[in-house]
Order: sequence, then structure tokens, then C-alpha cells
Amino acid sequence: MRSTLLLAVLTLPIASVAAQAPKAVVVTPDAVQWGPAPAILPAGAKLAVLDGDPTKPGLFTMRLSMISGKFQVGMGDTFDPAKLSTLPTGTFGMIPAGMRHFAQAKGSTVLQLHGTGPWKLTYVNPADQPKTTSHQ
Repeated sequence: MRSTLLLAVLTLPIASVAAQAPKAVVVTPDAVQWGPAPAILPAGAKLAVLDGDPTKPGLFTMRLSMISGKFQVGMGDTFDPAKLSTLPTGTFGMIPAGMRHFAQAKGSTVLQLHGTGPWKLTYVNPADQPKTTSHQ
């Protein structure tokens, strides 16, 4: 009985994915539609959703443009410049949901994020969260 139940649970996501029609998505650089990023991100950030909807369950791809610099990331609960690693162009990284980390951008920086929605950003220290309600 236990193995039958486990098998049924494992096949549900596969059936759900199989029911979605495959599609091709091609977005040329001149066709990327940039707009204001959510207010949870620093002022000046721009966002372009390339595929899917990061606010809903399911796969998505989006590009995030920070108007200033190189991108640096570190792991932990508190921002610590000594823990920052600078990510060169072409870097791939995977940060599991809920893993506490910190990041900063310096100069012209574009990130591309892939994930399974809904996407959400939670500041470990609420005082670090931008105070604006929207970015223009």
C-alpha cells in the first residue's frame, strides 16, 4: 500500500508537466521588453520576463538589470563584504529557495534568473528593504 501511494504521488507531477504543450521561445536582444522591477528590489532596477510568470507556480525565465555594476554575492544572514564573491560574465549559480544570501551590483549588470514560481524575495533584515512602493 505504501509503495502504491508513493508511486501515485511521483507520477502526478510528470502527468501535469506532460499535459502542458511544448513551446519554443526565442527573444532577440532588441525584442526584450524591460520594465520597472518590483519595489522589493533597489531603485533603478529593471526587469524583463522572457518566459512564464514568476508570480505563479511553474517555470519562468527573467532578466534583471541593475543600473549599477559588477555582481557580487555571499551566503549568510548578515551582509559581510569579506564574504562577497564577484561573479564573472557567464557564471551559473543555483541558490535553493529559502537559502539566506546577500548580493550587490556595481556598474552595468544584467542577471538572468530561471526558476519555478512563484518567485519571492524576502529581506533577512527588514531595514534593508527599499522603502519605495514602485520603480519607474
